[in-house]
Amino acid sequence: MSEKRVSSVKRAVRRPSFLRKKQFIGLSLAGGKTNKTCFAVLEYFPVKKKIFLVHLETRIQSEGKVSADQKLIESLKPYQKKSSLMAVNAPLTWPKCIRCRLKCPGYEKCKEPEILWMWKQYKKIDKKEKLKKVFTPYAERCAEMYLAHSLEEPFYVSQALGANMAPLAARMFFLKKRFPAKKLIEVHPKVSLWRIGRSLGIRPTHLKKHKHAIGGEEARHIILETLVEKDIAFIYVQDFQTMVQDSGAFDAFISALTALLKHLGHCEPIPKNFPSSEGWIEIPKTDISWPFLVP
Repeated sequence: MSEKRVSSVKRAVRRPSFLRKKQFIGLSLAGGKTNKTCFAVLEYFPVKKKIFLVHLETRIQSEGKVSADQKLIESLKPYQKKSSLMAVNAPLTWPKCIRCRLKCPGYEKCKEPEILWMWKQYKKIDKKEKLKKVFTPYAERCAEMYLAHSLEEPFYVSQALGANMAPLAARMFFLKKRFPAKKLIEVHPKVSLWRIGRSLGIRPTHLKKHKHAIGGEEARHIILETLVEKDIAFIYVQDFQTMVQDSGAFDAFISALTALLKHLGHCEPIPKNFPSSEGWIEIPKTDISWPFLVP
């Protein structure tokens, strides 16, 4: 048989793209001067509906005159091209008032869609909860307000430019220039874990304690053990132990799993009335199908 004929046969038996393995990255970003940044790489095999944790990188930090940012970029490089999505735990967009270049009348009188949406939500929430403070659209986004008041549980996540998150937002905006924009999604590991865990029947107490100094390691062990025992994910023993001991590594894994869920259509759609120019935080659905259906 000629070489030309052989190559055509190979092309004929090649799996369709939707049946080939897919790769997903989860990035748990920490401060640029710390050693707490981690990332996880998952591979998903649609035919067998199996998830493998193929790489876990922890304690990414500066070395000599090489910054932690450059170390992170270099460490991610071998995986980025093959990955379908990369989920990050830091803001990918600024709050509306930081982005706005119009003459400001004050947000009490502002007619921009994002501010009008926030006022509508605020008034709706105030009727039930009697809020003591007005929102701050120069520090928070519609997405944070949505997570805090529109899900089955209130998730009071850090504001995009609040005291805790602002340094991470600045670092993420520096780093995102080096990553393919179309492959980036924003996630919140705490929210993702809640939805994933509840769909698997994990007790709420374990899901809420996974970051606690006391009881956190036990909670992470139970959560990971459930994923393995239900034959949802294959995790090497060493990586299992690392994620039990390191909450950042665990969050990176949950973020990568959220990226996979997004790819398979198991994340919630953006609400119809949500401002189109606002950043969104991907949220897994409440009724995740385990094992996954082939998309």
